[in-house]
Amino acid sequence: MSDRVPLVVCGAAGRMGRLLVALAREDPHLAVVGAVEAAAHPALGRDAGEVAGGPALGVTVVGELGPVCRPEHVVLDFTAPEAALAHARVAVERGAGLVVGTTGLSPEQDRELRARAGRTRAVIAPNMSVGVTVLTELVAQAARLLGDGFEAEIVELHHHDKKDAPSGTALALGRAIAAARGQDFARLGVLARQGLVGARSRQEIGVVALRAGDVVGDHTVVFGGLGERLELVHRAQSRECLARGALRAARWVAEQRPGLYSMRDVLGL
Repeated sequence: MSDRVPLVVCGAAGRMGRLLVALAREDPHLAVVGAVEAAAHPALGRDAGEVAGGPALGVTVVGELGPVCRPEHVVLDFTAPEAALAHARVAVERGAGLVVGTTGLSPEQDRELRARAGRTRAVIAPNMSVGVTVLTELVAQAARLLGDGFEAEIVELHHHDKKDAPSGTALALGRAIAAARGQDFARLGVLARQGLVGARSRQEIGVVALRAGDVVGDHTVVFGGLGERLELVHRAQSRECLARGALRAARWVAEQRPGLYSMRDVLGL
């Protein structure tokens, strides 16, 4: 156990939480030592390994992070905005590492999360996928190389149960394009078009959100020029890519000094 990174999984009975527990069990460098769920959740008191669909781990699902959070731990959170903030407060207070993939935070919540997380060793990313991280790098490079002659549009497709729109990943891609061009996405981002909106301005960055079926997550970035079009696409075939990226981040951040990091840092980009 001493050579393994000890993990505490928040939202351990959710889809991502169960997947994180199952995959961490297979990783010789990781060990699940804590599991947390919301108060009154039916999984409370059960073994986290069994909740994840496997044999018992000897880790009981509890209703509070505090009692199972220690400085040497890394807390994984894919819950909801308010819960993620509450867990971050506890992790920072205990001096534990933190990996947050929760999306849908308001600007105020995001600012508080990042301000607090920076006081410990933390990775925050709207999408933990290694492929999406590389896509973001490629999109920024394409925006720089193509210049103002190409107009940028982003289309994202997710399952019908996703609560926030556009996705955090789509917004991150939009910010990457704007930053590469020296622009402000908050000013140029267009998140919806309806009616007689007039001709598209050359600088705006459009984002369209689609919801249908059980799609895990597709993101397409279109750079449209005169007589040609470049498209960069990432399709998540399962949530496993998100979970594996988060576990990779947990292994990495456990060895870092206090600070706020991204998946770019994890990959050394």
